[in-house]
Amino acid sequence: MTAVIEQVDALQIRVFETRQAMGIAAGEAVSAKIRVLLQEKDILRIVFAAASSQNELLAFLSADKRIDWARIDVFHMDEYVGLAPDAPQRFAYFLTSKLFDHVKPRRVHLIDDSAGAASACERYQQLITQSPIDIICLGIGENGHLAFNDPPVADFNDSEVIKRVQLDDVCRQQQVNDGCFPSFDAVPAEALTLTIPTLMAGQHLFCVVPGKTKREAIKNTLYGPITTACPASILRQHPDCTLYVDQDSFSQPVTQ
Repeated sequence: MTAVIEQVDALQIRVFETRQAMGIAAGEAVSAKIRVLLQEKDILRIVFAAASSQNELLAFLSADKRIDWARIDVFHMDEYVGLAPDAPQRFAYFLTSKLFDHVKPRRVHLIDDSAGAASACERYQQLITQSPIDIICLGIGENGHLAFNDPPVADFNDSEVIKRVQLDDVCRQQQVNDGCFPSFDAVPAEALTLTIPTLMAGQHLFCVVPGKTKREAIKNTLYGPITTACPASILRQHPDCTLYVDQDSFSQPVTQ
């Protein structure tokens, strides 16, 4: 499992020949960081992204018996507004079925808008800000978004912890491309998302981004200006973020 190791500004980059190798390496790195931190702290707080790009990472973590999940509180970074509580497209459903049900964390904090978006934001803000977030596992969207901070609504200096946003058309189409919804019109137009300052406040970030559809976003993230036109470009300023990509998303051949 040979990786090309690069760095752009503060951002560490690991490039793997295959998506599977990428996911295993990211999983091993996240697991190792969790186990080190659990030697230093009684309880960890981890935020997860919910997307098909995270499948290999989540599969690794769900099968890893070395992690003491009974000492870990988990969160997720975004959720659609207005979907039925049991809708399979809900990110809470995705992470529960892919990871949380398998590993039984100490506490599972899901974004729940059943009492309204404003109430959900207030509740989640209180939970997120109770103490620092130790680890964030995230991805990058086709439009360069982090969580649901699409370019039109991304704000590097956002005063909110979590907010309600309109999803842009590229983002909504990605949900169709990923197989989550049958058509563009079926994708909710609004969502709740942790803001970029909230994500950047995480102590250790692991960003997993495979696939050809992410190639342009990765190029802009790494080599374009740091701007909300590509929100993920801000990751280059995080003191401890590692980007895991495969040959498809990085668009350069992996050398042995």
